[in-house]
Amino acid sequence: MTALLRFLFFLLLIAGLAGCTKPPSPASANAPVAKHEHHPPHGGTPVVLGTELYHLELVLDASTGRLSAYVLDGEMENFVRIAAPSLEITATVNGQPHSLVLAAVANPATGESVGSTSLFETQADWLKTTKEFDAVLAKIEVRGTTFTAVAFNFPKGNDQD
Repeated sequence: MTALLRFLFFLLLIAGLAGCTKPPSPASANAPVAKHEHHPPHGGTPVVLGTELYHLELVLDASTGRLSAYVLDGEMENFVRIAAPSLEITATVNGQPHSLVLAAVANPATGESVGSTSLFETQADWLKTTKEFDAVLAKIEVRGTTFTAVAFNFPKGNDQD
């Protein structure tokens, strides 16, 4: 009889331990989803191309009026070379349109050349004093995908995340 009691006690112990898993708390089931963020490597303005397929990062040096645009991958981690000789942006400042043509920049240190670069630049005196503007990138082709009429704000960008 003692063996039978030991066996029953053992079965109850196993059944009790098997049922001791903690269910998820209601708070964790309703926890907010983490925000998907990208951090521009130069601290500039992120401009999303497509559904975060690629990005431009716009960096302004207000002291010289120089605007640089870096073509980056979807996570803003790697530079992406493109063949375009230039990029055209139309900026609207106080209701007035301003055309910015950013020329491809060669960089012997990275092996980038006009026709295979991720960096584009322009200079305009009005950029020395203008802190914010709305703009449209006319067209950019990145690895076979063309993006047209990409609207954004500088310095806010266009990322909705």
